[in-house]
Amino acid sequence: MENNLLSIPRRKPLTANIGIFGVGHYTYWGQFDGMLEELTGKLNYFCGKVEKTGVAVHNFGIIDNAAGAAELLPKLQAANLDLVFVDMVTYATSSTIGTIFRNLNVPIVLVALQPLKAMDYANGTTYMQLCNDDFCSVPEFCGVALRMGRSVPPLILGHRYEDPEADADIIRWCSIAKVLHDLKTARIGHLGHTLESMLDMHTDPTAATAAFGAHIVQCEPDQILQFYRGDFAAEIESKKKQILEFFDTPNHHSDPLTTKLTDADLHTAAKAAVALEKFVEELKLDGLAYYYEAGAETPMRQLVTNLIVGNSLLTSAGFPMCGEFDLKTCIAMMIMDRLEIGGSFAEFHVMDLNTGTILVGHDGPHHLNIADRKPVLRSLKKYHGKPGSGASVEFNIRKGPITMLSIGIQANGKFKFVLAEGESKEGPIPPTGNTNTHGYFGKDIRGFLKRWVAEGPTHHFALGIGHHAETIQSLAGVLGVDSVIVKE
Repeated sequence: MENNLLSIPRRKPLTANIGIFGVGHYTYWGQFDGMLEELTGKLNYFCGKVEKTGVAVHNFGIIDNAAGAAELLPKLQAANLDLVFVDMVTYATSSTIGTIFRNLNVPIVLVALQPLKAMDYANGTTYMQLCNDDFCSVPEFCGVALRMGRSVPPLILGHRYEDPEADADIIRWCSIAKVLHDLKTARIGHLGHTLESMLDMHTDPTAATAAFGAHIVQCEPDQILQFYRGDFAAEIESKKKQILEFFDTPNHHSDPLTTKLTDADLHTAAKAAVALEKFVEELKLDGLAYYYEAGAETPMRQLVTNLIVGNSLLTSAGFPMCGEFDLKTCIAMMIMDRLEIGGSFAEFHVMDLNTGTILVGHDGPHHLNIADRKPVLRSLKKYHGKPGSGASVEFNIRKGPITMLSIGIQANGKFKFVLAEGESKEGPIPPTGNTNTHGYFGKDIRGFLKRWVAEGPTHHFALGIGHHAETIQSLAGVLGVDSVIVKE
């Protein structure tokens, strides 16, 4: 994400393990001198394109018969791959893929990128045609995938060398691989309990592991409190400096619940942020969904109600944190972050019937790297609907296209991705110490909202920049999760 404001560096670099192999027909090698070498060059060129996306590439060469496929299968299984590209460098019989379709439990994408934009018809040869026959066996492969009990694999189709659309598809699938890489190994903390009576927050941790691969770590609030009570004065002072460098602290405005950030609230926020980071490191977590209230006037109450600043800093560094115990939205935020489009914790607020927009936001946590201006900290005398008081984050995200992902749960217990694309519009936001952005979803905001709720979303969602609903829907497809894009 490009941003001319201060940005928080990622805690861990993004990567994925991608396997690539080409397919061909062994009979050709004895018939056409130099063809195997030329097609190997095609394969290597494609591998170079993929490597430029920042993933680890495993090049398994060209497979040209059923025996080669059988030998390749255990190598693919042993490589801990997140995604496989099958480079259709020429026609190949489906014996080169049948056992792999049947036995490899990794997403497979077919790649048919011919080296010529068109045949040189006047000087055309059989050799030339075969070297550009990338699409020829795609229908055969797709039909066999269905017979082997798989879905028809996605296809990247076009020109190998000068095709921005194909290049964008390569980048898109490598981004999906990065999401898969982190989801299947993620340790997501689950701390506390749901906010009382919020029935759509309940999520079965085993179902989350089954659907996404992530392990859900059941945490205790006392595990953070031990660090909050520790002697980390120097680190707290350093954290205060970081906070004041990153956030603006304007004077009091119209809301009687807000004041200019106080020294006491800054200190508490920094102290809670330091404790939170130490807790995360000790448990080796990759995300956290939490809600806890604790007893009034206790150190625990002070701690758990003042995680907003620390969790926004962590979320912006690629560690999604989600309030109100919302495990599903924590996963949605991780998906968006790994796609490098942000991923703020959000819900719908007040409609603006004059502009046809609706305020989109929450009281935290937020992905600060997608802010359109320096984010604000205000002191709140009380958090509406919840116990506690302290520093709170206020900002609106960049103007332009946005994407929303809510992960709902259906009556059958299965997850469902509810997606929509819109636009972040310029407009005033209330100075309430919360995030709010004017979301525009077409000329009929009432109709859009009716269609959105009809799909059964969780009332929270992850909010990111750009239009990426189709990419996230592709991810849902490889995960086997139902999905829908709500449109105007």
